[in-house]
Amino acid sequence: MQNRDIARVSAFAALIGVLGLLPRLDFPFSAGVPITAQTLGVMLSGLLLSARQGALAVTLFVFLVACGAPLLSGGRGGLGVLLGPTGGYLAGWILGAYSIGQLKRLFSSYSSFIGALVSAFIGGVIVIHIVGTSWLAWISGITITQAAWVAISFLPGDLLKAIAAAYIYKTYAARTHERAA
Repeated sequence: MQNRDIARVSAFAALIGVLGLLPRLDFPFSAGVPITAQTLGVMLSGLLLSARQGALAVTLFVFLVACGAPLLSGGRGGLGVLLGPTGGYLAGWILGAYSIGQLKRLFSSYSSFIGALVSAFIGGVIVIHIVGTSWLAWISGITITQAAWVAISFLPGDLLKAIAAAYIYKTYAARTHERAA
């Protein structure tokens, strides 16, 4: 990787951390998994970087959290977070960012907004929730159905984040296209 690529990966890892400064929402029915703005950063990493670089940015962020950096919403960090109910969602972030980047290429023939929205929803919502919900069920000792009901409570906010990410991507793509012309 070139210095420019390293800087971009680091900047997006930092963006995910900055989004952790926004207050998290905890609901009694969410089995210890908070609603945060940080998945927006994951979606943007997949959309604005390549699939590989987006996954690397999220991996760097998760590595820093594992080392104890309190970068997750609410100032959480450390191995305990990775091994707790939210650990699967954090692993899902890595796979989600990669998936978003790959899907963005697949849907490149669509309008930038629609392609980005579909990519962010599939990779940033469905992929993350498959990994996170599976882990949550296993680590918490609840059924996959119970864990899926928990995941459903996140869908409205995740859809709003996917729409915001697609809008940001569309704006970025339009400005990049203007500069190239």
